[in-house]
Amino acid sequence: MSYFLTPIIIATALFMEQLDGTVLATALPAMAADLHEDPVSLKLALTSYLLSLAVFIPLSGWAADKFGARRVFRTAIVVFTIGSILCGLSNSLATIVAARIVQGLGGAMMTPVGRLVLLRTAPRHELVRAMAYLTIPALIGPLIGPPIGGFIATYLHWRYIFWINVPIGALGVALVTRFIPDLREERTPPLDVSGAILSGVGLSCLVFGFTIAGRGFAPAPVVTAIIAIGAAALFAYVRHARRAPHPIIDLALLRIPTFRASVYGGFLFRIGLGATPFLLPLLLQAGFGLSAYEAGLLTFVSAAGAMLMKTTAQPILRILSFRRVLIVNALISAGFLAANAVFSATTPHWLIMGVLLVGGFFRSLEFTALNAIAYANVDHEAMSRATSFSSVAQQLSLSTGVAIGAAALEGARALRGGGALQAGDFTWAFYLVAAISTLAVTQFLPLSPRAGEELVGRRKAPSGSKQP
Repeated sequence: MSYFLTPIIIATALFMEQLDGTVLATALPAMAADLHEDPVSLKLALTSYLLSLAVFIPLSGWAADKFGARRVFRTAIVVFTIGSILCGLSNSLATIVAARIVQGLGGAMMTPVGRLVLLRTAPRHELVRAMAYLTIPALIGPLIGPPIGGFIATYLHWRYIFWINVPIGALGVALVTRFIPDLREERTPPLDVSGAILSGVGLSCLVFGFTIAGRGFAPAPVVTAIIAIGAAALFAYVRHARRAPHPIIDLALLRIPTFRASVYGGFLFRIGLGATPFLLPLLLQAGFGLSAYEAGLLTFVSAAGAMLMKTTAQPILRILSFRRVLIVNALISAGFLAANAVFSATTPHWLIMGVLLVGGFFRSLEFTALNAIAYANVDHEAMSRATSFSSVAQQLSLSTGVAIGAAALEGARALRGGGALQAGDFTWAFYLVAAISTLAVTQFLPLSPRAGEELVGRRKAPSGSKQP
């Protein structure tokens, strides 16, 4: 089987997950009206899914090694689809939150296990190209999600948002069964139960706390307490991982320079990504007075720019090298993120769309380089632990971005005495997250100039090599 078919099949599941999230966000007001709930309360349907991801992602690598990547990936699609059906049948806030948790269990296994399958089947020198093919279909979800969600909520019924996952899920199961190899490890260490509990509590509290911070879900002291509990649990996990023979999140992977740069640098850089979907729509609507539909028509071009980049990532990285791209492109991407701060109600819409289109291109190039360089020097037997670790770091960084963006908005509003959000409140929020994204460069500078060369065919990987 061609290794280009594998990422397309895996992307079927990722497309379903991405489409579900973006469509749901658009249809929340219609769902709230039908269920007689406050729209703010119904956003628990979004945060409960993120909480479920945080709890179960660390288990994904161990499960894939123990039961086989194909079986786990196929089961994840089935669980996500069942969760979608339950969401469509829900008639209250409690039932839809519970159904979204079931969806999160499936989603937590789909992305890291799908990436693991790709890492173990694609030739190393074609990994960047294969990852690009993997993410193109997944980017279509955010691109078409808002108009599909608006159409369904307006002309059909919000329940169809979840039921459209059924045929997509059935197709995914059939393709995985037919084409994905059954990859598994011969010897799987016992599950780190204590580590799973500590990491589950820590990550879920941090992700949930960061996600609801500044959004009016709970009083500030409650949010602070949730985040504090999460931080304490993760601190306890770090101490546990130093003694455990087989920790569920293997901190020893951070000794690999390329993996460390991807995790630490990627965390800082993705804070901007996490904040932008929260800040930009608010700026366009609360700051400039645009409707949700008008704001969606402006912001969707960012995904279009990201899709355009995927066909050029391999030659760019081959010509310029990973280290140079990671450093220079991080600065360019942060510059485009800061450009959002100078938008005003009189800025021509074509100019806003142009900035978002080009910014999406450079930002996506950075993500592709980060996702590939993470596994450049990871041994085969450690690959499952690396995918879980990387997925956890990415999820936590996105939630941190939301928290920082919300805190910056609240701080700006408090400095001028409170009241409704104004366009000026967003200026320093964008500058702040852009500055944090710029700090990612400090993690890329120590990389070897030859780091990741074998991933783009510039040289062959040395036998048994663990570092560049």
